[in-house]
Amino acid sequence: MDNASVELLKRPRIEKVVVNCAVGEGGARLERAQKILESLVNQKPEVRKARKTIRGFGIHKGEPIALRVTLRKEAAEEFLRKAFAAVNNKIKKSSIDSMGSFSFGIKEHLDIPGTRYNPELGIIGMDVTVHLVKPGYRVSKRAYRRSKIGAGQRVSLDEAVDFLRQMGVEVVEE
Repeated sequence: MDNASVELLKRPRIEKVVVNCAVGEGGARLERAQKILESLVNQKPEVRKARKTIRGFGIHKGEPIALRVTLRKEAAEEFLRKAFAAVNNKIKKSSIDSMGSFSFGIKEHLDIPGTRYNPELGIIGMDVTVHLVKPGYRVSKRAYRRSKIGAGQRVSLDEAVDFLRQMGVEVVEE
């Protein structure tokens, strides 16, 4: 194997982007958030239910309270570029974990370029989580002959920072 193909196997890529929108209550507000999220990602969000009752917040177990959508491949990269623009292409270094995943929040969906305000729907915020992997990660996820992957095939913090810089995102020490 030549050097170029070895380097290609060590380059991180986006496995998935998970967009989470916790509304905190069901009903009309959740439906409005679902319409907004669906228009942003062109994919139907999954409704998430409360795992337990929290009296202080008025949440009951089993009540729908949040939305989640998982994006992969081109859709993930396209949405991620828009989401980075919403946070001014800056990410805190503390938002990146040791396994190469990172998360950030968007306070208002209106910060994402190309979105317009609709007074009937309102404004929602969301959390974006990105999972980076290297080719070969599937060995640890597959059903048949599953095994551990070595440290060289895991995405490190430094590799995640380099990946973000290649995408034009500034990693801020804070």
